[in-house]
Amino acid sequence: MAYNKVVEEISVTERREHSSYITYLYNVLYDSILKLGGSGELSFGDERSALYINVPEGAERFRARLAEKIGEVIGIGYKYEFLQKRLSVCLSAREKRFLCAALIAADYESDKGYIRRKLGRSSRYAVDGVYAFRLAPLREKWEKIASYVPDGFASGDLKRFCDFLVGESKNKIYLKGNTVFGENFVPLRRSRLAGGEDPETEILLSDAGFVYCLGDVEESLGDFLQKYYAERAIFS
Repeated sequence: MAYNKVVEEISVTERREHSSYITYLYNVLYDSILKLGGSGELSFGDERSALYINVPEGAERFRARLAEKIGEVIGIGYKYEFLQKRLSVCLSAREKRFLCAALIAADYESDKGYIRRKLGRSSRYAVDGVYAFRLAPLREKWEKIASYVPDGFASGDLKRFCDFLVGESKNKIYLKGNTVFGENFVPLRRSRLAGGEDPETEILLSDAGFVYCLGDVEESLGDFLQKYYAERAIFS
């Protein structure tokens, strides 16, 4: 950090059991921090985990990116956990994961916008505190969504729901091997917030309307594309 710059210190903390969220933030923000000449440090305590960031004062574009990524943690990670607990459906574990990802994608932009407004501007963010004390209306919305999904929701219902979402979307993503890329060809890793990175969940979280496959895909992934993106998967 240059000595003639005023350093702004920002901390983002979470409960120890959500350490993966803090690690996610570190990974997705690291390049932006370095470009500013700043620094980032992870800390894992017995009860809480933290990301400590030092950047030049007035780095508003970085602050906007930080807020966006905290919004991802809550809008994807927290919502995925919420839906997994609330939904009682006639689906396999894999299909239930797909359903949760599709439900997240359906409202993701509005959820993320609401979360960012509630975050405000601060030098200290406790992600679990924001979720517990500032986002009650959002949790009520998620509760209503979960209540609309009947206990008898089965594979055919999931297929019809995904068909509807895919048909409504014009988003383009790209698939090479098992890596999913956005329209700007930046690798997408948000499925990590849903407990583990996999291309199927990543595709659903991206609210993809078209999947451009760059090269061959594995058989299981090909089966997924054939089932949920039959006429919207383009192979080259």
